[in-house]
Amino acid sequence: MKSVFLSRSESKTNGNKMEKRKIAIGNDHAGTWLKFALMNHFAEEVDFVNFGTDGEASVDYPDHVHPLANAVENGECELGILICGSGNGVCMTANKHAGIRAALCWNDEISALARQHNDANVCCIPARFLDEQMAKDIVNNFLHTAFEGGRHQNRVNKIPC
Repeated sequence: MKSVFLSRSESKTNGNKMEKRKIAIGNDHAGTWLKFALMNHFAEEVDFVNFGTDGEASVDYPDHVHPLANAVENGECELGILICGSGNGVCMTANKHAGIRAALCWNDEISALARQHNDANVCCIPARFLDEQMAKDIVNNFLHTAFEGGRHQNRVNKIPC
């Protein structure tokens, strides 16, 4: 698979200082630990907007997904990351928004393909089914892989109903 990665030099710069990307992140109770691990790991390059719970008490994931999806749809945030136990609930909920292309990503190759071929703008991660390092690899590819466009653009244009 040929990957199309965005280098740091392609990131936004303000003089000599690289501007952080504004990325939405959200989670339910099953993903709190992983959200904090990802926020810490990517803190130097990402300004996270936290739409998730910060505790482990049971919550309803749609209450966190809809505000995140709105922020991505309206351009407040460039991309979104959602985390729950299986990744399925947050993914199904996010995809109810017309401007969202949420992808369930269980490994780093899937997250790269979701960006390259589907122009995914939300990455959904199953916290109970992968370890912290794999989640970091998934998010790294999601954040640094560009949409290829070309033949894929026509397909993406046909997604909305």
